[in-house]
Amino acid sequence: MRIDIVSLFPEFIRQGADLSILSRAQKAGVVEIHAHQLRDWAEDKHRTVDDEPYGGGAGLVLKVEVIARCVQDLMAKVEQSDLAVVLMEPQGELFDQSVARELAQHDRLIIACGRYEGFDWRSAEILGARRLSIGDYVLTGGELPALVVTDAVVRLLPGALGSADSLDQDSFLEPLLGYPQYTRPETFEGCKVPDVLLSGHHAELAAWRRKQQLLLTRRLRPDLFARAELKPSDVALLREAAEELERGEDP
Repeated sequence: MRIDIVSLFPEFIRQGADLSILSRAQKAGVVEIHAHQLRDWAEDKHRTVDDEPYGGGAGLVLKVEVIARCVQDLMAKVEQSDLAVVLMEPQGELFDQSVARELAQHDRLIIACGRYEGFDWRSAEILGARRLSIGDYVLTGGELPALVVTDAVVRLLPGALGSADSLDQDSFLEPLLGYPQYTRPETFEGCKVPDVLLSGHHAELAAWRRKQQLLLTRRLRPDLFARAELKPSDVALLREAAEELERGEDP
């Protein structure tokens, strides 16, 4: 996969892409990540990329002709069979694991980072772009969101992770949180690792982990829990947990 990220601060992107899994995936030939300065596609001597909004209001808006020229140029430079264009801005749909899986199916991604009051609204229509947001809060720009999307997508690519089993154990593979993890020491300041993790009994361990996923998601993310398709075995585990709580035991 090739990912082109357009930003007013491409050095921010380069630093993030040169660390951890993103760096290893590039060295392994799994992905190419290129950062571009949007001002390189401005045509005036001041390299202007923004202007005041029609109708008045605070802030500036990224000019449609500059982002269109940039993305269209990037599209033309590299032959692609399957391309997705993404605009990172607050009005976009919420980015989640299902969207990451969709984007990971493409051969190329072009991600443009919003700034100021965002992109001229015509940009998405002209470029056939998908608007994405990583959450209901305000950031200075789209660079951090672009790196979030890139990281989530790249780790889904074959060969990006050291162990393929890591993907099978990820949170949000289904609408459930991951189960709690522990490591040495067995006891620390009176807090002990659950006995089931030390038992070596694989069936009991699997049941405990599944139960924890269900209980954590129900408590911390009821919105996710409401979307989960519970199996009969899940219902039985939840009933078992309720009975354990009635007896004063820790499920």
